[in-house]
Amino acid sequence: MPRKLGIIAGGGDLPAAVIGYCQTTGRPFFVVGLKDQADAETLEGTPHEWIRLGAAGKVIKTLRRERVDEIVLAGSFQRPSLAALRPDLWTAAFFAKTGAQKLGDDGLLKALIDVLEGDEGFTVVGADDLVPRLVAREGAYGTVEPSDTDRTDIATAFSAAKDLGRQDLGQGAIARDGEVLGLEKKAGTDDLLARVASLESGGRGGVLVKALKPGQERRADLPSIGPETVDRAAAAGLAGIAVEAGNALVLDEAETVRRADARGLFVVGMQLDTLCKGA
Repeated sequence: MPRKLGIIAGGGDLPAAVIGYCQTTGRPFFVVGLKDQADAETLEGTPHEWIRLGAAGKVIKTLRRERVDEIVLAGSFQRPSLAALRPDLWTAAFFAKTGAQKLGDDGLLKALIDVLEGDEGFTVVGADDLVPRLVAREGAYGTVEPSDTDRTDIATAFSAAKDLGRQDLGQGAIARDGEVLGLEKKAGTDDLLARVASLESGGRGGVLVKALKPGQERRADLPSIGPETVDRAAAAGLAGIAVEAGNALVLDEAETVRRADARGLFVVGMQLDTLCKGA
């Protein structure tokens, strides 16, 4: 009998992909949907409970009640202010022990995983290990290929994204005509694309790049794109999207490719060493 999986669900399409994996393979699972983070439709028809982000103690008790052995952190998590978080006793003790309120997103997730495994006795697994087909592969996903100009923009954006990641500030960057147009902030990729869409530069083209932060904890918050990313990239006038092959997730691949081809956008996975040689 496979070990029961606890899915802590945030926003985006990743929770649905992990739930689908469990349903297809027959693996027992229970979902903790984080209020104001996860999509209600994703949890419909599944064994689940809704819990607010600041009530981590209740999350732990719920997972123990459900006899969960392994945990996966799936989806995006918007980080509220400490006042809005309203931490319960477990969360307050976690902040006091780790100094997590002063950490960046990856530092916070690393500290959380350490406590979940070291203090609480759970095993934390990565979504990429559970559903390896989601991991970005090298090469073009659809019928559209990046041009030489696009490849220059990809190299520029990759470099900017990696610099941003070293500061634990974000995973994404957009470049056009060899210049960086925008960097991902705590509000995420959708916000970055909206900001670029609002620019009155009059230009078209450019590339969104999503890349793993250097030294990032892989079991949470891997860079990801999906169908909605394609829609927003098209609205921002971009030529395409590039992700770091092996270090990012492509969600709902078939629909992502369909929308990209329909809009004339490329979606490509690239290795940094290959990119640097070709730049």
